[in-house]
Amino acid sequence: MASFPSIFNDVIGPVMRGPSSSHCAASLRIGRLCRDLMGGTLPHVLIEFDPNGSLATTHKSQGSDMGLFGGFLGWEAYDERLPESEKFLELEGIKVEIEIQDIGADHPNTYKLTMSNKDECHRMTAISTGGGMIEVIEIDNCKVSLAGDYYETLIYCDFAENIIPYLKNTVAYDEIIWHETNDDGLCFLEIKAQQFLDENIFQEILDMSEVKYIKKLSPVLPVLSRNDLQVPFISSDEMLAYNQDKNLSLWELAIDYECMRGNISKEEVFEKMRSIVRIMRNAIDTGLEGTSYPDRILGSQSVQLKEQLTNKRLMGGDVNNIIIMYVSAIMEVKSSMGVIVAAPTAGSCGALPGAIIGMATSLNLSEEEIVRAMLAAGLIGVFIAAHATFAAEVGGCMAECGSGSGMAAAALVGMANGSLAQSLSAASLALQNVLGLICDPIGNRVEAPCLGRNVMAATNAVSCANMALSDYNHLVPLDEVIETMQKVGNEIHHTLRCTNLGGLSITKAAKEIEQQLENQPQSFFKIC
Repeated sequence: MASFPSIFNDVIGPVMRGPSSSHCAASLRIGRLCRDLMGGTLPHVLIEFDPNGSLATTHKSQGSDMGLFGGFLGWEAYDERLPESEKFLELEGIKVEIEIQDIGADHPNTYKLTMSNKDECHRMTAISTGGGMIEVIEIDNCKVSLAGDYYETLIYCDFAENIIPYLKNTVAYDEIIWHETNDDGLCFLEIKAQQFLDENIFQEILDMSEVKYIKKLSPVLPVLSRNDLQVPFISSDEMLAYNQDKNLSLWELAIDYECMRGNISKEEVFEKMRSIVRIMRNAIDTGLEGTSYPDRILGSQSVQLKEQLTNKRLMGGDVNNIIIMYVSAIMEVKSSMGVIVAAPTAGSCGALPGAIIGMATSLNLSEEEIVRAMLAAGLIGVFIAAHATFAAEVGGCMAECGSGSGMAAAALVGMANGSLAQSLSAASLALQNVLGLICDPIGNRVEAPCLGRNVMAATNAVSCANMALSDYNHLVPLDEVIETMQKVGNEIHHTLRCTNLGGLSITKAAKEIEQQLENQPQSFFKIC
């Protein structure tokens, strides 16, 4: 089955708390699947991280532990209790051990988990692929591929000769996969479907002599996949060919794409994005009221910028300064464990909404126009997700703030009633400007230089939108720039891809900040 990104799965979302979507939201989704695999009872969990990956040095400070714990408890990524998930874990009687050892991981964001209770033991290996997206690659030593976009039923049994024909004649399914015997002697049938088995059928299968037990893993993504999944296009060149006789704008093409991808109506697509825009707007408002949180580096700075802007003490145009203020406000909400939208990631959550909503505020545009712009941005993100990555651990900050900048640039052109060709030109220019941008958070927190790079991404988007509207020649087509992003990301040294092992992360000042936060985070501001 082909896998195609969804705007609401892969690009704009999840709605979440925490500093990092590839750490917090992704790990929470993995934890939820672990909980389901254990039937909700997992008193003991062993978590293993590879020393050569990114999680060995960042799992605590960037929220992987917090997310996993919330997932083990069955919470959502926006649950207000997440900062205290470890305390609730203890109250629930779940004991967790974390070990750093060679697990032969090929991906920098690899989670190896072993869950046990008095009756059974199961293993799961999963990876965070960026922006809160995941893939479970192994269950009980059997190779699998679960993205959390199906209702998954696992039938553990000795053999499947009788069960498979029964299932094919009885139930609606997308795919049935037999996973052969492994080192543990566990075999299972995997059923990918749009819903779980009817309870009567479930019981009939459970009563079969060869069946040991059945596990049900609920989807963790908002938009499901299906076996007949098709999309109208998956690159900007294909989109232009599709649009040759339609003359649709970028946001309308985004709706066409997501309607087919998600099997939902145009109205549903638009209203889904409207709800996301309102969450983004609320994050801006919350940030500008001032935020506080003990375990962070930067305080509430957007309030200071607002005061300076109000008193006419800032240089440059008000539009640019409003965008900077909005970007800052959103980033401060993220760092204070408030609710934000990963767009396309939590580490880059300020650039895209800050640019679009900031510009809309300056131009006095309606909510509908903001929603259209965000849809347009989402479609550029689909092309990036399909052919590159949003994970800084794979592609550096180029993949996060860089992607957000390209998405915003295209959307801003649409807001100015530019052409489709100009939108694609703006995205190309913006992405060209961020090739090779590294990820090196100071103090092992997703705050600085992340804030500055979000601001840079947003202002880069405005500049490139204006260049495109003036018909500057972008020279390299968007698809080729995205392809280049992937190649450049592969060439960035692993110490410069969110590992806390290079760049600004290892300066003397950064290490002093990191040590202070580990010792007494509440006193950080007093000492500074």
